[in-house]
Amino acid sequence: MANYYSEVPELKFHLNNPMMERICELKERGYEDKGKYDYAPEDYADAMDSYDKVLEITGEITGEIIAPNAEGVDAEGPHCENGRVRYASGTEQNLDAMVKAGLNGMTMPRRYGGLNFPITPYTMCAEVVAAADAGFGNIWSLQDCIETLYEFGNEDQHSRFIPRICAGETMSMDLTEPDAGSDLQSVMLKATFDEENNCWRLNGVKRFITNGDADLHLVLARSEEGTKDGRGLSMFIYDKRDGGVDVRRIENKLGIHGSPTCELVYKNAKCELCGDRKLGLIKYVMALMNGARLGIAAQSVGLSQAAYNEGLAYAKDRKQFGKAIIEFPAVYDMLAIMKAKLDAGRALLYQTSRYVDIYKALDDIARERKLTPEERAEQKKYAKLADAFTPLAKGMNSEYCNQNAYDCIQIHGGSGFMLEYACQRIYRDARITSIYEGTTQLQTVAAIRYVTNGSYLATLREYELLPTLPEYEGYMNRIKEMTNKFAACTNAVKEMNDQETLDFLARRLYEMAAVNVMCHLLLQDSTKAPEMFGKSLEVYVNYAESEVEKHFNFIRKFSADKLENYRK
Repeated sequence: MANYYSEVPELKFHLNNPMMERICELKERGYEDKGKYDYAPEDYADAMDSYDKVLEITGEITGEIIAPNAEGVDAEGPHCENGRVRYASGTEQNLDAMVKAGLNGMTMPRRYGGLNFPITPYTMCAEVVAAADAGFGNIWSLQDCIETLYEFGNEDQHSRFIPRICAGETMSMDLTEPDAGSDLQSVMLKATFDEENNCWRLNGVKRFITNGDADLHLVLARSEEGTKDGRGLSMFIYDKRDGGVDVRRIENKLGIHGSPTCELVYKNAKCELCGDRKLGLIKYVMALMNGARLGIAAQSVGLSQAAYNEGLAYAKDRKQFGKAIIEFPAVYDMLAIMKAKLDAGRALLYQTSRYVDIYKALDDIARERKLTPEERAEQKKYAKLADAFTPLAKGMNSEYCNQNAYDCIQIHGGSGFMLEYACQRIYRDARITSIYEGTTQLQTVAAIRYVTNGSYLATLREYELLPTLPEYEGYMNRIKEMTNKFAACTNAVKEMNDQETLDFLARRLYEMAAVNVMCHLLLQDSTKAPEMFGKSLEVYVNYAESEVEKHFNFIRKFSADKLENYRK
């Protein structure tokens, strides 16, 4: 593939969504930068043209440099030498190309050297890169950590750190520890204040840190002596230039080999507080994780695209019994479902990113002036939607990319089990997506309150009011029926009034909500571009009906006394 952006027309379709006009208006503050920076857009059309051009550049670099390097990077991997990380040679080339193209600090304000891009086109760049090499995508897209520093750091920290990221330095978020994986309340890395030198010091160990030898780190540490829960944790900024942190080892992983996953040892490492004490987990990590989860959703869509591309190309080329295997129903059925999941998942990803864009832009404006009552209502609406949709986007896309990678290998047959085919790398890279930045089970935990409080149902009912093509009315009626079954299941579980039963059935309710949402989004996309999405709409609605029916039948026959049969 020569250009990983222009050769996927669905990306440009999602870029040109009508919501982008409001997003640009908010992000550009009425295009006030046009007289200050020669690369600032003059109006909406100019802004959209800028996003399109940057995506073209990203797609070109991905096709010409990152993709050809992917297999070599996977084979070589990073190296740990004297407590430092040395990237694979192909990774170094990738980073150099991205920095020279000015593709760092993309979402940061221009006054710091950024491009002032909304989250949506930046997320598209992350998808494009991940489609070629998900491991490198981790390194490059961790620049997104700067969003948290921008949101919660002070102006002095902004002026010192943000320009460095915009110039191409790397970041990491140091959260996990050997005894604190998903349970971040158990973090014990110790932060103590050094009165003599007027700085904080970090001591302890972090584990499973992606890009752990980065230039700048956001670190979750225990600042309050004697505490054992989340209220004793704060967020800190560690600058590699100050020393005090060594890489003990790089983990030997199943996939994403180009991305160094490190165990870090902090020895009296100098750092500085980001934001206020005691809010590290309660406020700052939650914001950091939501951004990371959107990033993993983008990575997952990129991997889904890669799996589909590989499966389709092989099915067209491979001949058995005198014809290409794509002509066999068993194969084209798999490919059709792969494409439908890809289109549905991508629709969910960018609907989520647009919700994030609006509320984050309004949050940023609120730091400069008081929002109007209308703006406050808008901010509240989209913040809630973003919070509700993020766990759907991350959880479902990570599961779909695993399923698509599995099916890609199945299409290849025995060849798919051989290391010389790219599908095995895609398969290995995909596996982590449903684990890191919160497992699918934790995405369910994050989403279930929006099931029980009726938020998803209310959104689905709003979607039912949107116009569609006359020939798609049948799909709308089928989706309404699926939504009715989702509502019935939700009410049935709530009436059981048993927390353990709710927890046990939560994944099924979560998936019912998600497939209903994706059916509606795909219907909306098909209404605007039937030639692009019409086939996927048919395939996905059929698939979603079977999924909803499966969960509906399970839940309506279930009672709390049956839980005993599942306990071991």
